[in-house]
Amino acid sequence: MNNAPIGIFDSGLGGLTVARSIIDQLPGESVIYIGDTANSPYGTKPVERVKELSLSVMDKLVDRGVKMLVIACNTASATAVFAARSKYDELGIPVLEVISPAVHRAVSATRNGHIGVIATHTTIETETYQRALHAYQQVQVSAKACPAFVDFVERGITSGPELLAVAREYLEPIRDAGVDTLVLGCTHYPLLSGIISYVMGPEVTLVSSAEETAHDVYRQLLDKDWLNTDDGTDTVNPRYQFLATGDTQTFTRLARRFLGPEVTAVERV
Repeated sequence: MNNAPIGIFDSGLGGLTVARSIIDQLPGESVIYIGDTANSPYGTKPVERVKELSLSVMDKLVDRGVKMLVIACNTASATAVFAARSKYDELGIPVLEVISPAVHRAVSATRNGHIGVIATHTTIETETYQRALHAYQQVQVSAKACPAFVDFVERGITSGPELLAVAREYLEPIRDAGVDTLVLGCTHYPLLSGIISYVMGPEVTLVSSAEETAHDVYRQLLDKDWLNTDDGTDTVNPRYQFLATGDTQTFTRLARRFLGPEVTAVERV
């Protein structure tokens, strides 16, 4: 057993979808979450800048004594995971990302072999998803950058005519191309799954990496014998800490809405 917390970070609110799945699936684990809201969004920034910002936030988590790092941001996963593993593996801190779990799930879910990917500009431009999916034979990929989705989520807008118009502009070409599975390649996007599913139609399966990433966290902790087991007693008392590099009031309000009562306060870091 290792009762140190799991460190999770994202550019803003989107990674809360990953945090929610980890809290649900591993109820004995403590969590520290940092939203780099002062520098959000990552998806429009150059690769080297995203890498720099990501490592800076992960340093803050390591300084707080985490036992594992989860990059709950697709853009950071696409650009910074190798640098992070090189830096933190020597400290004995494993680094998990959100792209591989989503790819595996999408390949398992597709029926016709045509998979769509929506993500930020930077994630699409790195072609990380495209390369990972093309590693599987008979898989066709249609990819589309949907940058405005992040802005809607960060403003707390998850429905309405303006968002629907943008969603149709982004998604209808992918839908009409014949995909039967759509990877939500940004952890903000599951918070818009209602409107995305509406535009794509019921025949298209949406894939979010949140639950699959939580499965990976579980496996890693179990393999290392670091899992804190919730046995229904008071011996395990997980703590949840939420931090933001920018405005904490807006982050607190939206984090409570998107994640739930576990967000009791948000600290500025």
